[in-house]
Amino acid sequence: MGRRLRGIFNRKELRHFQIRSLLRFTRCKVLRKITNNRLARFRTCLQDQAFDTFLVLQAENRRYLSGYTAEDGQFDESAGALFITPERQLLATDSRYETQAKIEAPEFEIYCYRKGMASSLPEILRTLQTERLAFESARLSYLQFEKFQEHIKKDNPSVSLTPAENLVEDLRMIKDPQEIEAIKKALAISESVFETIVDTLCVGTSERELAWAIEKGLRESGADDIAFPPIVASGPNAALPHAIPTDRPVTKGEPILFDWGARLNGYCSDISRTIVLGSPDDTFGDVYKVVKDAQTMAIEAMKPGVSTQAVDKIARDHIASKGFGDYFGHGLGHGVGLAVHEKPNLSPFRPIILETGMVTTVEPGIYLPGWGGVRLENMVVVKQDGAVVLNHYPL
Repeated sequence: MGRRLRGIFNRKELRHFQIRSLLRFTRCKVLRKITNNRLARFRTCLQDQAFDTFLVLQAENRRYLSGYTAEDGQFDESAGALFITPERQLLATDSRYETQAKIEAPEFEIYCYRKGMASSLPEILRTLQTERLAFESARLSYLQFEKFQEHIKKDNPSVSLTPAENLVEDLRMIKDPQEIEAIKKALAISESVFETIVDTLCVGTSERELAWAIEKGLRESGADDIAFPPIVASGPNAALPHAIPTDRPVTKGEPILFDWGARLNGYCSDISRTIVLGSPDDTFGDVYKVVKDAQTMAIEAMKPGVSTQAVDKIARDHIASKGFGDYFGHGLGHGVGLAVHEKPNLSPFRPIILETGMVTTVEPGIYLPGWGGVRLENMVVVKQDGAVVLNHYPL
């Protein structure tokens, strides 16, 4: 093999080829180790469950457990499903993704269905000797459920379908070092692009033009995709937390709210900034300070063992104490990873105890109808001694 290669490449080219091959082999080995570790952790969660096979349809969960990156396109389409038992793991997909599945999920048996997943389900379940199949209730539609039931009952009436939730999502809350590094890289791209946007920002540019400049910049800077459609909202539009960019031009002295993020190697970033061209009015200064202080207080309170509800309350109480309580309606933050919105949520509801390795946003906001709004969003990772801000671009 070495002699044949030397006949094709010169010495320098051969060395580069060998290095690239070694890097690919090493990366593949690392990814397989990560996949096996995640499957082992997941199977530990299954030990006390009342089912013998778990069906994974959620795209982010599918990728997390297998490394398979195909996307569903829309809610009523599927790029495939994982079937996980205590001893086996199978990835079922159609001919469009069969080759990709074999390359990206080498730890999985690959089953290619020809007439849709529902019609192939009985054969898959027989292969896995499944009697009790659990499915992700947040992902399986009622229409799909009825189709699954119909085919299963025709083949083996004793097989039962059981809804389950948050089994994989709970594992995804704790990020490993590779995931945190991926998030940091996606965030670095987002901040670099925004710095360029701010440097060239001028009166008269429309919200829509700015949103497109952000999206274009992210893609040209190496992002695989945008994490979500960028939000650019100026003046009174900034009072809408999830405003859709319009043709309204930005003008001096008014708040301009930006919310954007990149997706890189599957992982997302999410960041918000609110700026003013020229001199801000007194309202902006007052509101901005309250929001910034609320964010600082919340981040300082984040550490392992603290409830997400308690962190949210610190920021919410501060905003209320300054007279703006009625103008902060959304949660303080949310987890970010393979999905731009995932567990844990910093909110008044469904508290979760913070643990080392969790990555969340902290994004208090105040929105005044008719005037505008201010939202400041940073990303943090929970460490043993507190939260560390991942952002470098200043508030």
